[in-house]
Amino acid sequence: MRFLHTMIRVGNLDRAVDFYTRVLGMRLLRVSENTEYKYSLAFVGYTDESEGAVLELTYNWGVDHYDLGEGYGHIALEVDSAAETCERIRQAGGKVTREAGPVKGGKTVIAFVEDPDGYKIELIEKKYAGLGLNND
Repeated sequence: MRFLHTMIRVGNLDRAVDFYTRVLGMRLLRVSENTEYKYSLAFVGYTDESEGAVLELTYNWGVDHYDLGEGYGHIALEVDSAAETCERIRQAGGKVTREAGPVKGGKTVIAFVEDPDGYKIELIEKKYAGLGLNND
């Protein structure tokens, strides 16, 4: 088994694709429409789907907003510098919701940004990403 993708519902597919490609630097991998069931899909990522997990953006025609609920947390991305990435995202029109800095009670440097639909994206500096060291 391998991890394929994570799906999130978006209120405007073009706006979401623009954010994930232009602001976060992902590539648009493929787009499809299902006219019978009235939805469109866009897959974005940093690698091809055959090489790693990607993000599926699902737009249900006519639905422009979703309640994110209490269960959703965030998407995490590895970055070289959380502070520099925040500044680049801000300059591109993105919303920074937590400036770069260490996690409470730890050394891992993180930041949070928000996509146009309100989904949180955690930026974790490469030094710590994937090591499970959020508390040291």
